[in-house]
Amino acid sequence: MVVSNHPLGSAAGAEMLAAGGNAVDAAIGALFALTVVEPMMVGIFGAGMAHLRLGDGRHLVIDSYTTAPAAARPDMYVPVSDTWPDYLRVQGDVNLAGLLSVGVPGTLMAWSQAVARFGRLDLETVMQPAIRHAERGFRATPYLVEAVRDTALELARFPETARTFLPGGAPIKAGDLIAMPEYAASLRLIVAKGPGVLYGGDLGATVADYMRRAGGIITLDDLARYETIERTPVRGRYRGFEIAGAPPPTAGGLHLIEMLNILEGFDPRGLGFGTADYFHLMAEVLKIGFADRNACTGDPAFVDIPVERLVSKEYAAARRAQIRPDRVGDYAAAPGVAAGSAHTTHVTTADAEGNVVAMTQTLNNLFGSKATVPGTGVILNNTMALFDPHPGQPASIAPGKRVTSSMAPTIVLRDGKPAWALGLPGGVRIFTSVLQAVVNLIDHGMTLQEAVEAPRIWSQGQELEMEQDIPAAIREDVAARGHRVVAVPAVAGGINAVAFNADGTLEVRPACAPTAIPIAESYIRMYSV
Repeated sequence: MVVSNHPLGSAAGAEMLAAGGNAVDAAIGALFALTVVEPMMVGIFGAGMAHLRLGDGRHLVIDSYTTAPAAARPDMYVPVSDTWPDYLRVQGDVNLAGLLSVGVPGTLMAWSQAVARFGRLDLETVMQPAIRHAERGFRATPYLVEAVRDTALELARFPETARTFLPGGAPIKAGDLIAMPEYAASLRLIVAKGPGVLYGGDLGATVADYMRRAGGIITLDDLARYETIERTPVRGRYRGFEIAGAPPPTAGGLHLIEMLNILEGFDPRGLGFGTADYFHLMAEVLKIGFADRNACTGDPAFVDIPVERLVSKEYAAARRAQIRPDRVGDYAAAPGVAAGSAHTTHVTTADAEGNVVAMTQTLNNLFGSKATVPGTGVILNNTMALFDPHPGQPASIAPGKRVTSSMAPTIVLRDGKPAWALGLPGGVRIFTSVLQAVVNLIDHGMTLQEAVEAPRIWSQGQELEMEQDIPAAIREDVAARGHRVVAVPAVAGGINAVAFNADGTLEVRPACAPTAIPIAESYIRMYSV
C-alpha cells in the first residue's frame, strides 16, 4: 500500500512494489517523484523524519532535520517583537525567503541511506519515476497552481524559480506541462555519483558557490559535515495500544504520548464525539501539550529534554488534575519554539512482509526559500525559520543545531503488531491532528475514513480553532467556557494513513471510500489522496 498527496507520487511507490521492492523502496520512490510533482512541499535540499517498522519488528527513526550552518549565530536575525503574534517575525523576513533562510539539508542523505540499508532496489531504480517526470514533464495540478499564485511575488525575486513557475511573468495554469530538465540532470548526477555529490561533491560545490555569490552562509564544509541520526522511537501506551512516534528534536511523538496519557484518565467516548464537553477537554489537553512543548522541546544535543518525565503516567496525572470541565485553564505557555509550516508532505507505505514506513518531509514554507540554485533545478529550503530568532531560548539558533518541528510520523501497535500508521502535513497542527485521529480510532471506534475526516480543533494557548463543520451551537457552547473560538475551514492537512486489519488486509485512507486489500495478492491497488 502506498499513500501520498499526489497520484504520480503514489504511482511511483506502487511502481517500486511492482518491481520487487519493499515498503522502503516505495516510500523513497514516491518522495523522489514528489520533489518533481509537488516541488512546493518537498525536495532533496529539505528536512524530515522517517519512522520505519521493519518486518522483523524493529523500529527506528532516521532524523534528517536540517542543521544551522557553521556561520549561523543566535542573533543573526533581528526580531520585530518579543510577544505573539509577531514573536517569530524578523526584520526583512530574511528567515522566510532568500539564502539566509536556508538550513543544511538532510533529505537526500536519509533517503539514500534508507534504500541502501533497508530496501531491495538500488538508488537508480527508485529515482527513475522522478527523472522521467522531470525530463518529460507533468501536468500542473490546481493545488500546485494555487501554491504558485500564493507565492508569486516572492517567487518573482528568484529568476531560476520564476522561469519554471512564472513563465513570461505569469503563474502557470492547471493542466500546463511542467518540465524540469536541469533538475533531471541533477538527479542523473546523483545516480551516477551517489548522494555524496551533494555532500561535498560537485553538486554541493555548485550550491556553495551560489551561496557565496548571492549572500548565503552555507559552505561546502557544512554540506560535507552533515550527518543523519538514527534515533529510537519514543513509546507510550494508551488503552492497551502501544504508540511509537518520532523522538526529539521533533515535538510530535513526545507530546502526542503525553497528551494521550492525560486523556487516559478521562472518558472521551462517554463524553461523545462532537459535544462541547469533548471539544473543551481536547482543547485543554492541547494547551497543556503546547505549554510543555514551548518549555523544553529542541535539539537534544543542545537542550536537556526530560523525555521520561513527560511520557510518564505520573506526570500525566498531575497535569490532568489541573483541567476544569467548566472553564479554561492557564497552563503557563511561554514563547520559545518556532511555529512550523503547514507546507509539508507525508508518505505512508506498507508491504506484505510487515515493513511499514511513515515519513514526513518538508522544505518548510511553500517552495522553501523560493530560491533555486542556477543550473541545477534544486529548490532550497527555508528551515532556518523554524528556529527561535531570540537568543537564549530552547530553540534559538546555534551552529550545527538541528531545527525542531511538530512532525509526527506515528505507528500504533496492538499486541506488538501494527494497527495503524499515519501522518500528515500541517506545521504545529500535525501532532494534535494525529492525537485526534488516534482518539477517534481507539475511543470512538471510528473507521479509518471517519477518523481522518472527522472535524478537528487546534489551540496552543491563544485562539481555539474549530473547523466550520462543527455546528455553530457547539462552538458557542465551547466559547462560553472562556475559549476564544475561531471558525476555520480546516485544521492541518489530509492524513495519509494505513490500517492493518486482523484478517491480513490493508486499508488505506483514500480520496474515495476505503477498500480492504489482501496483502497476499500479487497485484497492487494504489490510491492517491
